[in-house]
Amino acid sequence: MKLDVIKLDGGNAGAIELNEDLFGLEPRADILHRVVRWQRNKAQAGTHKVKTRSETSYSTKKIYRQKGTGGARHGDRNAPIFRKGGIYKGPTPRSHAHDLPKKFRKLGLKHALSAKAKAGELVVIEAAESEGKTSALAKQVANLGWKRALIIDGAAVNEDFAKAAANIQGLDILPTMGANVYDILKRDTLVITKAGVEALEARLK
Repeated sequence: MKLDVIKLDGGNAGAIELNEDLFGLEPRADILHRVVRWQRNKAQAGTHKVKTRSETSYSTKKIYRQKGTGGARHGDRNAPIFRKGGIYKGPTPRSHAHDLPKKFRKLGLKHALSAKAKAGELVVIEAAESEGKTSALAKQVANLGWKRALIIDGAAVNEDFAKAAANIQGLDILPTMGANVYDILKRDTLVITKAGVEALEARLK
C-alpha cells in the first residue's frame, strides 16, 4: 500500500510503499486483546500482601479454657475467625506475568500497525528532527492536528527532538525496539518516520 510522506511543517515529502504484511492485514481483536493482556499483566507490580495468622500481633496464649464455657473451643486469638486475626489464603507478592510465544507477540504488533492503517490514523513523516525548542514543535504538532500521538523513530531517537517533545502533553516518542501494541492502540494517531518504517520492516520480517 502507498502512503504520502509529510514533513513536520506540513509540506509534502513524496510517498512511501508500505509492506502489506505489516500494514495491510485485517486486524483481529482477539490477537490484539491477548497481546495487550500479556503486556499489562507483565507490568503489574504484584506487591499486594496481607498478614497471615503467624504475622498478626496478638498473644499466642490460649484465650479461655477448653471446656465449660458453652462456646466453641479456641486457642489462638490470631485465628482467621476473629476480628483483626490473620487472613486465610489472602494475596501475597507474586508475578502476574504469563508466557506468550514470540511469534504471537510479533503478529500482534503487525495487527496493531494494520489497525491504525485501516482506521486512517497512520501518518508517515520524513524525519523527527527539531532544534530542541518545545514551543516551535508544539506549534507544528497543533497545526498537524495531533492531540494524542505516538511517534516511532528509527533505531535511536533524535535527542533534540526528544527534549522538545518531553513537555508536550499527549505526545510520546519511542525508538523502533520500543514499539509495542499497547502504546500504539492507546494513541489516536500513530506517526512513523521513514527510518522507523524501514526498521519496523527489518524487525518484523
